[in-house]
Amino acid sequence: MPTIVVEVMPKAVLLDPQGKAVAGALHRLGRSRFTDVRLGKRFEIAFEGDADEATLAEVRELAETMLSNSVIEDVVSVHFVGSGSQTDGALVAGTPVEAS
Repeated sequence: MPTIVVEVMPKAVLLDPQGKAVAGALHRLGRSRFTDVRLGKRFEIAFEGDADEATLAEVRELAETMLSNSVIEDVVSVHFVGSGSQTDGALVAGTPVEAS
């Protein structure tokens, strides 16, 4: 079954207290080369039907209107995963990137 992954991150200008807490924990564990951590959200949406650009556009719209809060978050990635088909790939704000 095809799956689309949506990744949402807090806007870069906002504080990320959870990320700061994780970064602090890493430092306390002696992992001081990791200087910053930002936490976001990942949605995996399985669907029936064709894994095509229309489906990706529909999920992209859902990501902007329902899965994220545009005041404090950015949708950074909406992409197909796991199908092994030619639809594997990603679109980040319209820019193709490697699929995970």
